[in-house]
Amino acid sequence: MKPPVLVAPIPGKPLILYIAAQERSVGALLAQENGENKENSLYYLSRMMTPNELKYSPIEKLCLALGFAIQKLKHYFQAHVIRLVSRANPIKFVMSKLVLNDRLARWYLQFQQFEIVYIPQKAVKGQALADFLAYHPIPDDWKLTDELPDEDVMVIEVQPPWKMYFDGAAHREGAGAGVVFVTSQGEVLPYSFTLTQHCTNNVAEYQALILGLEMAVEMRQLQLHIFGDSELVINQLLGSYKVKKPELRRYYDYAQKLIGWLGNTQITICQKWIVPPDENEDEESKLERLVAVAEAVKVDWRQTMIDYLCYGILPEDPRRKTEIRRRALCFLYYKDTLYRRSFEGVLLRCLGEDEATQAMREAHSGVCGSHQSRPKLHFHIKRMGYYWPTMVKDCLDYARRCKACQFHANFIHQPPEMLHPTVASWPFDAWGLDIVGPLPKSSGGHLYILAATDYFSKWAEAVVLKEVKKENDANFIRVNIIYSFGIPSYIITNNGKPFDNKLMTKICELFGFKQHNSSMYYAAANGLAKAFNKML
Repeated sequence: MKPPVLVAPIPGKPLILYIAAQERSVGALLAQENGENKENSLYYLSRMMTPNELKYSPIEKLCLALGFAIQKLKHYFQAHVIRLVSRANPIKFVMSKLVLNDRLARWYLQFQQFEIVYIPQKAVKGQALADFLAYHPIPDDWKLTDELPDEDVMVIEVQPPWKMYFDGAAHREGAGAGVVFVTSQGEVLPYSFTLTQHCTNNVAEYQALILGLEMAVEMRQLQLHIFGDSELVINQLLGSYKVKKPELRRYYDYAQKLIGWLGNTQITICQKWIVPPDENEDEESKLERLVAVAEAVKVDWRQTMIDYLCYGILPEDPRRKTEIRRRALCFLYYKDTLYRRSFEGVLLRCLGEDEATQAMREAHSGVCGSHQSRPKLHFHIKRMGYYWPTMVKDCLDYARRCKACQFHANFIHQPPEMLHPTVASWPFDAWGLDIVGPLPKSSGGHLYILAATDYFSKWAEAVVLKEVKKENDANFIRVNIIYSFGIPSYIITNNGKPFDNKLMTKICELFGFKQHNSSMYYAAANGLAKAFNKML
């Protein structure tokens, strides 16, 4: 007989909690590993969100799912260590908030009561069940049954991708191309070609790339890492360089088409080509010789600092010695992790190249990211507690190359036009009008202030009003401006109903002056009136 779907927990062993949040529902799965390192399900949870909860952000919905699981499974949380698996870390989101509202404070109190350890989402099976529960919520009174068939664990062996190295060269006597494939088992498959037509070196590089891609498509090798020593070709394929020469455009388009057929393809610049020398080779063996390709090993910038802090090892370059000794005062190596002390005294964790790229991706466009601009991205990552030497430049480049930011950024697409500044030639020639309020009611029952400011002399006139009506505005212009200072050339008002009406148009026609409306949602268009409002 098969064991039941739901089992009892084993005392003393940690539990695994998978949570998921969809658009309208949340789900959770509580599991535990048995003696055979297989996960057994302990409890399923799911429910629909209320109308107010539908307005939560994605990370807040994950906090809601975790709080829902704690509320229902509190006795499990009290007796075991919980390993939380989800797409984002809801505990870090709540704990890192400087100011907590009532909802975040309630979650904060719930989370800190238990021992919950966050684990990044790697296991697919349990998370898939949590997603399924969130997609298909069940009522609270639903009765569980043990007649469901058991699940078999399917293990899929993932093979490493193939590697393809290409190179092309051209000279006066002709051109050639070479392609080397390295299989997932480490076998080397070399190919060489002679190009019949004379071409440039860049065209020969493209020809070598296209020949290798065509062979990969014929072999149906969909996972491929491509390496080349041509900086122009690689950066054009990655989108860093533009294809300006028309003779390279057709090669570029065809190569992109082949890469699209392959699907999962990674392109990298190969920094080192090594041909093993052999002095005893004859001419025939040289033609059959295999070219060994070796990638340049990138040195982690942290390793040099760690060597000096732990073992006192310095590089041979005198300048590098002085630089490392000077910079080492700001670094600390603790529990196999390098930290840098910031100017505020906070320890920032030092990241490598891959970790820095992941941090920029999460901070800029992740669950909590809001596609910050280039300087804000740098300060946001630094506030999160991370550091690497080129973080300012890397953040600028990453934000500049973000595809979503290029589509949806607040760019001004309107063509440039001549500015129309407000010019007053003599006193009381131009007036700016605005209404301030509603204000706290005075003893006389007044709530608003109607103010007018002369653009030449900065003279101001103001009256108090109980309510804003077009008759009050028209009477103010007639009595306080025209009868006192003469007829102006024009007045500047906003687009509100008290100023933009037929009565105001009749007054302008009667006394012979113009009315200009300021731009909507742009206070600087009537800046003098707004400045006087601050004084009021």
